[in-house]
Amino acid sequence: MKLTSIAFAVAFAFATAAQAQSTQSPKRDTAADKPRTEQSSERKMKDQEEERIEQQAKADKARCDGLKDNAKDICMAEAKGKEKVAKAELDAKYAKDKTRAERKVQETKAEAAYEVAKQKCDDQKGEAKDACMKQARVERDRAKGVAEKRADQKEKRAETREPARAGAGDTATEKRKP
Repeated sequence: MKLTSIAFAVAFAFATAAQAQSTQSPKRDTAADKPRTEQSSERKMKDQEEERIEQQAKADKARCDGLKDNAKDICMAEAKGKEKVAKAELDAKYAKDKTRAERKVQETKAEAAYEVAKQKCDDQKGEAKDACMKQARVERDRAKGVAEKRADQKEKRAETREPARAGAGDTATEKRKP
């Protein structure tokens, strides 16, 4: 009788420990799985939007097939530029660093406009073409400069807000140093 009582007590102890261990595990798993499901649904949405952008780009490029010569080149440059800008905007939508992503969008827009302008300049000859190309480069560089200036201003504004949130002795320069 004593032996069966001891065996029963040991079995009960192991069963209790096993049950305690199994009931704790799902709680940790569900907490860890939550961000994964949110992350995967966000990824699915991004993939769907990217697929929509690619389908739109294919349709835009197909419209260019009926054109000839430089008109076709201009149309293709516009379609490719539109696709690149849409993808950059999509990336910016899901980016962690919004300032950098917005800057990239602006630069992509500038490059797309430049590519279209280059194709339009191909219709001209001689000095007129050279002047057109120079103007296109100037406009591209100006747009990139504006994008860079805006990004720098946003970063400065963010830096001036950080010390207010940080501890009393922290400063913006102390924050930036690694």
